[in-house]
Amino acid sequence: MLFKSAVLVAALAVVAYVGIGHESQYVFTPEAMHAIAKEAIEESPAGDLNQIFDSVVRKLNATHPDYIIDNPKWLFNNAGGAMGSMLVLHCSFSEYVIIFGSAVGTEGHTGRFLAHDYFTILYGEQWAYSAGDVKREVYYPGDQHYLPLGTAKQYKFPEDCWALEYARGNIISMLPFGILDTLCSTMDLVTLGQTIYVSVKWMLYNALVNGKI
Repeated sequence: MLFKSAVLVAALAVVAYVGIGHESQYVFTPEAMHAIAKEAIEESPAGDLNQIFDSVVRKLNATHPDYIIDNPKWLFNNAGGAMGSMLVLHCSFSEYVIIFGSAVGTEGHTGRFLAHDYFTILYGEQWAYSAGDVKREVYYPGDQHYLPLGTAKQYKFPEDCWALEYARGNIISMLPFGILDTLCSTMDLVTLGQTIYVSVKWMLYNALVNGKI
């Protein structure tokens, strides 16, 4: 009986991994994220971060009214050795949209995921490099840093930096990366609880209410 249960659980896990992250499940596009970020930057030539963030949220609500979280709250995030804060705007099994950054700079591992990641800089700059590179990549406001599925880099915000981040693929596979630093290092159980609550709540909401994986 125990063996059969284990096989069933393993089979369901495989189905969950294989069945999530297909084109038909996506409602956002990298191109739309890039355009929204650039428009928000252009609307605030002085670089007012609150204005930029408000503009991003307003534009996403206008283009995807059924999929953007109402009154999102800022959360800390520790992942891959880096620390920042994030505003979760959408979370489903196959996509997430967040504003992520740090007011003091940070650096760490990007993670290596079963998902594609599009990181459009809103303010500041991001440095990155792949193993074997001897020169850094530099991304400025309006640039979109693309991390293909299955790849990884080291990245750094040399100073304050903020970005609109969009991931598409198997978002469930990304969750351990987002919580293990807390369990193994910071022990910030408040942030851990908030992160799990927001992720699970909106994944289930989008699946059950919006019919979106």
